[in-house]
Amino acid sequence: MNGSAADRLRRLRWWLTALFTVLNAAGLVVFAWLFVRTDAQRGEQELDGELRRVTSTVTRLIQYDGALITTYVNEDELNTSCPQFAILPGGTEEFTPHFSQRTCVPLDAALLRGLAAESVRSGRLLNGYVRSTDGELVRVGVEPFRNASGQYIGAVVAAADTAREQDRHNRVTLLVIGGCLLLVVAVGAAGHLLSGRAIRPAATALEQQEVLLAETAHDLRTPVAALRALAETALDNPTQRADLLPRTVQLAARMGSIIDGLLIRARLAAGVEQLAIQPVWLDQLVSTVVEETPTEGAQVTVTAAPTKVNADPTLVQRAIGNLLDNALRHGRRPGDPAVVHITVAGGRVMVADHGPGIDAAVARESFDRFSSGGGSSGLGLAIVRWVAQAHGGMLRVYNAEEGGAIFELVLPTAES
Repeated sequence: MNGSAADRLRRLRWWLTALFTVLNAAGLVVFAWLFVRTDAQRGEQELDGELRRVTSTVTRLIQYDGALITTYVNEDELNTSCPQFAILPGGTEEFTPHFSQRTCVPLDAALLRGLAAESVRSGRLLNGYVRSTDGELVRVGVEPFRNASGQYIGAVVAAADTAREQDRHNRVTLLVIGGCLLLVVAVGAAGHLLSGRAIRPAATALEQQEVLLAETAHDLRTPVAALRALAETALDNPTQRADLLPRTVQLAARMGSIIDGLLIRARLAAGVEQLAIQPVWLDQLVSTVVEETPTEGAQVTVTAAPTKVNADPTLVQRAIGNLLDNALRHGRRPGDPAVVHITVAGGRVMVADHGPGIDAAVARESFDRFSSGGGSSGLGLAIVRWVAQAHGGMLRVYNAEEGGAIFELVLPTAES
């Protein structure tokens, strides 16, 4: 699979989102099918209840004494309303059939007789669907009735048009389908957010590792190349070895410092080590760093007021050393020695140089690992910013009005 580990992890997020969505969609489909099926059954039960009301009422109103007497049926409002019904013979005794006065759905008479005969034979209620003469679906209910001897001789067949119920059921089905689609979209979005939250720590850790490796390669490339050049020169010119040895030691020390800084950052970012936060006199720490740093002819001045901060002294010392080293290397004009002024007050360390300054776009944005003006790009400043952020502080970078760059390290102050 192409791409970095972080990219693969992001693709995994999409796979997890798809899996989460598909599983939930399957559950919603099952739920929707059960709901639609239950709604259809409920509709049938309502139709059967209406048909049962008609057949049971008619069977109580009819009389049979060798002939069918429908006087009371003709007087009832059921005879002129829907659902329509028919009183039909279905046994050995024949009588004149009776049909309700209102025809709600056109049905074949032979079909109705067959239903009556089947109900009489089974001696039980029948419910089902039949087709009308114009092909529409019709729900029927058939209830047999007895003569004075207790024998089933005929049945009342009631029929109801299902068009209205079908329309209602179709609307419910469409609403369910639409709701399920909306839920699938919502579930997919929620799954994407949840998977993103679950994967974010791992993705962040992978990105940090990749950045760390890139920074290591970037900052070691120059000293390694210089070290190789010194070694090759020493091999080709044995008489210069004494002069080249101190430079070799300096390069090795620089490489060791770079590696130490990367290891400290990596271990703290991974949680292997914790910040050793304690009250630190920032002015004294800065003075110590300045005294221990070789200036090589540069002019370094310090203006400090007593200020105490809550910080890890080792990391802060490294951050200030990196700021000073950056100013000494890049804070000068061509042909002139470096001039650096450090101000310490109120939990702030401002390192001002007299170099070419920095790019305005960089000053407006948060300081980036690989972008700065005047050649002041490097891991050292990236570590300074990281140390500031790890302490809950910040690193500001801007140009002075009289020229040169100012790096301002802000740390949380400690209560006296």
